[in-house]
Amino acid sequence: MSDVSIRRATEDDLDFVVGLLNDGDVEPFLAASRPRDADSVRAEIRASREAPDEGGIFVIETPEGRAGMMEFSLSNRRSRIAHLGGLAVHPDFRGRRIADEAARQFQRHLIFELGFHRLQLECYGFNERAIRHAERVGFVREGVRRKAYDRHGEWVDGVMFGLVREDLVERP
Repeated sequence: MSDVSIRRATEDDLDFVVGLLNDGDVEPFLAASRPRDADSVRAEIRASREAPDEGGIFVIETPEGRAGMMEFSLSNRRSRIAHLGGLAVHPDFRGRRIADEAARQFQRHLIFELGFHRLQLECYGFNERAIRHAERVGFVREGVRRKAYDRHGEWVDGVMFGLVREDLVERP
C-alpha cells in the first residue's frame, strides 16, 4: 500500500494527535501513563524536532488525510534500542492495513536511517488487534509480564515484542 506515508509530527498536527489520543475508541488501548493534554503533546512534538534521535511522534498519512500516529523513545543509547508505542489509527481508517504499512516504514526509518539495532514494544494482553498487528509486521513475541498493569480497575498482562536489524535485512 504505497499511498501510506509517515512523517514527524509538527505543531500543525497538535489538534489531530490530542483528539486521537483522547478518542473513546483509541484511549482504552494506549498506555495509561501516556499524557493526552495539549501542553504535554506540544512539548513532545517540540522535543521530537529538537532531538530527533531520542524520540518522536510520527503522523500516518493517506491521500485522504491524517490516519493515525505512532511514536518512539530512546531506550538504550549504547545498545541502540528504541521503544515503540502510541500506535493509534483513527477509527475511520481501520481495517485497511494502513498501520501495517506505516509500521514497516517506521521500522526501516528507525533502523536504517536513525541507526537503531533493536526495536521493542509492549501492548496490553487484552489488545488482540495490537498483538496480531505486531506479529504481522515482523515483531517476535518475547514474553509476557503477568498482571503487570492496573488498567481501568483490572490487572492486565503486558505482551513484549522485539525486532532486530537482522530481521529486516533478512526480509525479502
